[in-house]
Amino acid sequence: MLMAHPAVLQNLVEQYETLRLLHAQEASELVRQRMDDVAYTLCTSTGTRDVDTALIAALHRPPGARVEDDSLLAH
Repeated sequence: MLMAHPAVLQNLVEQYETLRLLHAQEASELVRQRMDDVAYTLCTSTGTRDVDTALIAALHRPPGARVEDDSLLAH
């Protein structure tokens, strides 16, 4: 499985946290939609199915770590 670069993941986590705080203050539909979009991107980027797991995966991925998918390699 390919995973996004650590800097991209960090940016997504920061966006999500900021949007979550903003949504708690305003509860606007626009903020909620953007938060859902970032959550989806986080899940896609980490190969997870829910935002809480995606946040954990993104936060605990060591910088420079490579996740490789060898399923396409001929054995």
